[in-house]
Amino acid sequence: MNNPSFNQYIEQSIKDHWDLDALSDYKGETFQYKDIARIIEKLHIIFEYSNVKHGDKIAICGRNCAHWGAVFFATLTYGAVAVPILHEFTPEQIHHIVNHSEAKLLFVGDQVWKELEAEKMPDLEGIICIADYSLLVGRTDKVVYAREHLNQLFGERYPMNFRKHHIDYYKGEDDELAVINYTSGTTSHSKGVMIPYRALWSNLEFAKAALGVHMKAGDHVISMLPMAHMYGMAFEFIYEFCTGCKVYFLTKVPSPQILFAAFAEIKPSIIIAVPLVIEKIIKKAVLPKIQGTTVKMLLKIPVIRQKIKDKICEQLKTAFGGNFYEVIIGGAAFNREIETLLNDIGFNYTVGYGATECAPIITYADWKEFKLGSCGKAAPRMEIKIASDDPQNTVGEILVRGTNVMLGYYKNEQATAETLVDGWYHTGDLGVMDEEGNVYIKGRSKNMLLGANGQNIYPEEIEDLLNNMTLVNESIVIQKGDKLYGLVYPDFDEAHNLGLQDSDLEGVMEQNRIELNAALPSYSKLSGIKIHPEEFKKTPKKSIKRFLYTDVEI
Repeated sequence: MNNPSFNQYIEQSIKDHWDLDALSDYKGETFQYKDIARIIEKLHIIFEYSNVKHGDKIAICGRNCAHWGAVFFATLTYGAVAVPILHEFTPEQIHHIVNHSEAKLLFVGDQVWKELEAEKMPDLEGIICIADYSLLVGRTDKVVYAREHLNQLFGERYPMNFRKHHIDYYKGEDDELAVINYTSGTTSHSKGVMIPYRALWSNLEFAKAALGVHMKAGDHVISMLPMAHMYGMAFEFIYEFCTGCKVYFLTKVPSPQILFAAFAEIKPSIIIAVPLVIEKIIKKAVLPKIQGTTVKMLLKIPVIRQKIKDKICEQLKTAFGGNFYEVIIGGAAFNREIETLLNDIGFNYTVGYGATECAPIITYADWKEFKLGSCGKAAPRMEIKIASDDPQNTVGEILVRGTNVMLGYYKNEQATAETLVDGWYHTGDLGVMDEEGNVYIKGRSKNMLLGANGQNIYPEEIEDLLNNMTLVNESIVIQKGDKLYGLVYPDFDEAHNLGLQDSDLEGVMEQNRIELNAALPSYSKLSGIKIHPEEFKKTPKKSIKRFLYTDVEI
């Protein structure tokens, strides 16, 4: 094996930080590193009795919490493959991913379980509640026995008490599969990204090099992005656990009010966020302060302007807890106006770029070296090129290769062959790169949108469903703030044949919206449908020119 074992970092961190706090549910239970070690060992016993072998899949679906984190580490350190599933997927989507991944066990949150049907996941050995590890469904006598006698079995295995020296985790090889992360939940578009141990190790090494000087054992961090996505998992959980930090899981939707209270109490050492969260906070904490007549007037006076900027910057830092090195923003395009404001007041933020297929980091720059409008330079062990004759000036697709890149898509050779070409991962994103290596994203050919809490939203999937609904000719889905809207060009001819007036179409589209939302997870439901009076403008390849419609008034 060329690189150190990723699981060895987990093992070493537990041993080094045995008596420190590790994972905590905000306003709830806290587990020390030694507690997590005991949970991991007990889960390993359940895995054994469930006939889980190295390479078998274990699915995890529920809200972020300490027990979720323990299951994830238990899975990898056993040598099984973790399949994190976003808890906001519909029941049908969750059933599909569990079956497609061939998971042997499913760990599920209370709220999710209420909506699921065990008989639709026939190959599972057992279904276990994340909250207390109780057995919800046991399909073999051995699984039932193991859960009912777990403490007894644990005591028999470690009769003289469980200690650090008992820990000896599965090591794994560089290219061995560690995680399958599904980029989407719909059956027609599900792509399980196969992430090897080397990619997890490389992202951990990147974080240690970038943030290690600024973070130490005992520091605090808030986990607010879904751990079922690589961005939150890698940089709000894995890195911090392997550093000896205390991770607080926000178990509620991170509204500005909840975040402000959590920041003030926890005082995190680093903040990982998606643009929408930062934009909401700026609008609450900064914009009201600078939009008043008096402040606007004072900002025009050179001597006073800098003092006001410094004060606003200080107040914003205080709103984030006042103890962080930098705010790292990623996951989607950042509002240019908000970014310019942060840059103008000297706020310590930076914007990174990544993809699930790179687990996730592709580019990054420390906030002191970060260039406005960019998303940093190639991360260590990663190489970037722009598919353009003039990469500095002419936009081209961003291609990357290196240690972070996935193995491919699970059971999808065609998609793998289309995306991994001659060792290069074709991101589907468009950009340029300056002579210093800073990457500037100019568009996203994949059209992915980002939900308020970090969920990936693929508009084409929603459009596929919408286009098949009553009197819909074609559609596009756009995002306004944290809400999604459908623009629909109706079938006017058919409507008139049915004796409907144009005014009747609004009622039809509202009914379409209700039916559509019933089939979608909560974060991708449409807030409204607007009728577009003419056919959408197309490219020569007959794709809708989306950029023409992003600013349509709703």
